Amino acid sequence: MTALSTSTIAALEEMLQNTARSAPADYMPIYLLRGGTDQEMIGHLNPDFIPYLQESLVKEPIALVSMGNDRLIIQMGRPKDVSVSLHQLANRMRLGGFIPGWRNEDFAWVDQHGHKSFHLERAAFRTFGFRSMATHINGYTKQKTIWLGRRSENKATDPGRLDNIAAGGIAADETPWVCAKRELWEEAGVPPQIADEIEPIGRIHMRRPISGRGFHDEQLYVYDLELSDNFIPTNHDGEVSGFIEVSYAEAAARILADEFTSDAAFVTADFLLRRNR
Repeated sequence: MTALSTSTIAALEEMLQNTARSAPADYMPIYLLRGGTDQEMIGHLNPDFIPYLQESLVKEPIALVSMGNDRLIIQMGRPKDVSVSLHQLANRMRLGGFIPGWRNEDFAWVDQHGHKSFHLERAAFRTFGFRSMATHINGYTKQKTIWLGRRSENKATDPGRLDNIAAGGIAADETPWVCAKRELWEEAGVPPQIADEIEPIGRIHMRRPISGRGFHDEQLYVYDLELSDNFIPTNHDGEVSGFIEVSYAEAAARILADEFTSDAAFVTADFLLRRNR
């Protein structure tokens, strides 16, 4: 394997220092109000979406949701009730054309204590800037190569870009471990007995505005998985168009050439730096 150059290492390190970006100043904050003055900022709304949503809520209010000139407030109640209200809110945004790629799959919003405050359609999380969770798995070999998947051109987000061997959002009823094993089978054909060998590494928190869309705020649960030299990944769910096995140096070059999704770039860069020590 060709070792990573000093300049490549510096570029990857600089990239990882900028994983969590602040929301632009003109984005409207979204607060979860638990009563009195106990409120927590949980999202951000693109200014392009604000007039439509303000007009919609004036015409037809939604329980537990209110909107002022400088913030959108969600009144905390039973998670079931909050979920119903936010689904109504998201469906209006969908009808207005602000939520592409509707999946009919729910994510959970989890507070700092691990409690699930609400469930919501996963495609709506970026529109409202809510923090979601995903798993990413680095599939590597003893020969110091790493497997990368290329996302299907039919994907609603980042079509055709490079990704980890398996990655995906954590559904509302899943744990990170269960999600990682499921994605390994669906996306790369890794059987359960091999997927059981995944090594939990840690988390990467990424935050970034998405031009014309919303705000991507996600906790990435990172795993490493050593694969045998003769393992060939096979996609089962149609979300990956193909796989490539590359050296660590080539993976780094492709990251710096902006061929990856943003989250996979961070996860792979972290892997390469760890393995370069």
